[in-house]
Amino acid sequence: MKETQQSNVDKGDLVIRTVAMPKDANFNNDIFGGWLLSQMDSGGAIAARKCSKSRIATVAIDSMQFKHPVHIGDTLCCYAKLLKVGTTSMSFRITAWIRRQGIGEHLCVTDAIFTYVAIDDHGQSIPVNRD
Repeated sequence: MKETQQSNVDKGDLVIRTVAMPKDANFNNDIFGGWLLSQMDSGGAIAARKCSKSRIATVAIDSMQFKHPVHIGDTLCCYAKLLKVGTTSMSFRITAWIRRQGIGEHLCVTDAIFTYVAIDDHGQSIPVNRD
């Protein structure tokens, strides 16, 4: 297995693992950036719900840069690391890594800071329940 980037750093918790499928590809057979963003947001939401013990909503995504393309058949792993808890919000660094199909190359393809807010059943912000 070829490790092309440092992968022993603390990435946080694995929150999503999935395989990029043909339906997720563009006309160049690369995976849509929007699909990748959606997977990262879903993984971050899992971590935010666990942290807040409540419903959550995504309120911000800090800048993302796509470092490498994701190909059909690549295994995508999204990791969430809690950075900050405010009164009603939580910020996580979500990092997306892929393992190339067939060759085992392990690459960090993008990362960003996602901010979620704890909400009640009416969509109003509530304090994060840290108990």
